[in-house]
Order: sequence, then C-alpha cells, then structure tokens
Amino acid sequence: MARTRDTDACPGALQVHRAADGALARIRLPGGMLTAAQLRALARVSREHGSATLELTARGNVQLRGITDVTAAAEAIAAAGLLPSQTHERVRNIVASPLSGRAGGAGDVRPWVGELDAAICAEPSLVELGGRFWFSLDDGRADVSGLCADVGVHALSDGWALLLAGRDTGVRLTAGEVIETLVVIAKRFAATRGNAWRVKELDDVGSLLPGVELGAVGFPAVTRPPVGWINQDDGRVALGAAVPLGVLSADVAEYLAAVEAPLVITPWRSVLVCDLDEGVADVALRVLAPLGLVFDENSPWLNVSACTGSPGCAHSLADVRADAAAAVGGDAGVHRHFVGCDRACGSPLTGEVLLATGDGYRPLR
Repeated sequence: MARTRDTDACPGALQVHRAADGALARIRLPGGMLTAAQLRALARVSREHGSATLELTARGNVQLRGITDVTAAAEAIAAAGLLPSQTHERVRNIVASPLSGRAGGAGDVRPWVGELDAAICAEPSLVELGGRFWFSLDDGRADVSGLCADVGVHALSDGWALLLAGRDTGVRLTAGEVIETLVVIAKRFAATRGNAWRVKELDDVGSLLPGVELGAVGFPAVTRPPVGWINQDDGRVALGAAVPLGVLSADVAEYLAAVEAPLVITPWRSVLVCDLDEGVADVALRVLAPLGLVFDENSPWLNVSACTGSPGCAHSLADVRADAAAAVGGDAGVHRHFVGCDRACGSPLTGEVLLATGDGYRPLR
C-alpha cells in the first residue's frame, strides 16, 4: 500500500496541525512515561494557550488542541523536558509495556525506553522516518506487540524476538543487541522506504532483513487498559485509570499530578499512577474516582472509543464523541470505535469501526 501524501503531516510540538478548532500539538512520550511535574506543565499549557483538555492517543502520547500561541506552548513544553530534540521530536515514537518492571512481565524494558530514545535522537538519518513510524518494547506479556509497531522486540523463553509490523521474524536477540538492532532496522527503512511510511506498506521486508520471512500470525491485539488497583511486585500499588474517550480535562490532570507519583500514559488512552504506598493509593482512589476517571474493569466505557470528530475536525460528518458517549452500554462485548470520516483515525486493530454518514453510522470494518 503506497503512501497517500508526499510530505509527512504528522504533528509535533513544533510542526503543529491546523485543525478546525485551531492548532493541534502532539507531544511524544516515549514509553508513555512522564512525571507529575510534566503533566502539571501540560495542563497549564492547555489551560493558558489551548482548549483546557489533554487528548490521550492510541500510541501513548498527548495532544493539545486549540492552541492560540504555538511558540509559547512549545517553549513551555521544552521547559518541562518534553522536547529533548527539535530535529527528531516527531520520530520519538516508542511504546512499551506500561506495567513493565512493576507488575508481571519477563523483564523490565523501562531502561531501554530512554536508551532507544537517545539513540534515535543521535542518528541524523532517522529524521527521515516520519511521524508514523514507531517502535515497540514488549516485556513478554503480549500487550504492546499486538499493536503492530513497525519494529520491536518481544521477550520469549529463547531470547528477545525481533518483530516487524508486529510479526515474528524468527531472529532472536540478546539484551545487549536490542537497541542497536532496532536502530539499524530503522536506518535501513529510512534509506529504502521509497513511497512507504510504514513497514506494513513495503512489498517485502528484504531490504530490512534479507532472507527473512515474517510469521503468518501476529500477536493478538489488546484493546482494554489495565485499570483499578494493581499490586506491584515490590509491594507498592499502581492505580490504572481509564479516561473516557481519551479526553482528560486540565483540572483532572492537575489532580493526577497532585499525587506526586510517576505516571504512564498507555496506548489504550488510560493513565497509570505508579509506586504508591497502600494508604496513599487508597486516598488517591477516593479523590480521583468521582472526577470521572474509570477504575472499574467492567465499565462499559472500556468498550468505546472515538476520533476527534466535529467540531474539531473539518473532515468529520458528526460529533462522534457525543454519539459514542450516548452509545455507552450497548453491545458490551464488542469494542466500538466511532469515526467521522473514512480516514478512521485512532481505530483499534480489532472490534467494530463505525463511520459517520451524515445520517447515522455504517460499519467501516
């Protein structure tokens, strides 16, 4: 499948997208990780220069909409330590198992997030990757491998499996080979991609791994975030909070930051508040739950998602978020993603995708 654009239109904090409701900035959060101070800074930027909301994306990033002063917003984002490279800011797309090193998993991939981020930023040629290309680090629990990132690793009993487009290449790496190998594959893609923005758009992967054939079956796609009270392996607690439709108000973001704990934005539009003592976790849960965050793993909110829709997107034929919210509770066993146009932004890999027609919805998938 050839790309449909000759230029990379993915927004960043510096190259913003001009949406119907104003400038949109996307802040990359490698591994979804950020500090309380950084979340507080994003809430402040959104309140002072934007829509007073933060959008959580399907890649564990954050978007700010309706920005009125792009320069001031970018300066504040950089001051918070969220813009370490002006040249590579849109290619720092790294997703990692959100609970890695804290609860379960076959290994801790968190150190690799920082190492890979630094290696990406240090390689001039990787600017050519574009904002769509992304990396995955799965600690063996098979949560992010099923998202089908362009290149990644997955912990197995015989080493770290090298993945392309979410499928096993048969190549096994040692821990010491992971970062270098991921960067080498990305460099090869940048040099040979032709009309492709993603690995899945290549006719074959021979230019990336000569002689390798991808496995016929990929990892299963995960669509539900870890929510609720999560006991960490070290005796502490993480709280998993789903954010309905991925829209977090600046006020609620401030409450999350007030817990003063490490945070992880997951690829399922949720937030993990980590490393809490039980007493602190209990108080935080009592404060946060009434604010609209979802801590119930059986909540119908976990079965629905949506793109931005009207009025923020000029392409949309409906206010899909309002329609998605109205549909919460129906068809509880099926994940439904509502979209306003056939670009189907943010669609998960499984479940139903419902396309607005101007007179209701029809299944796109």
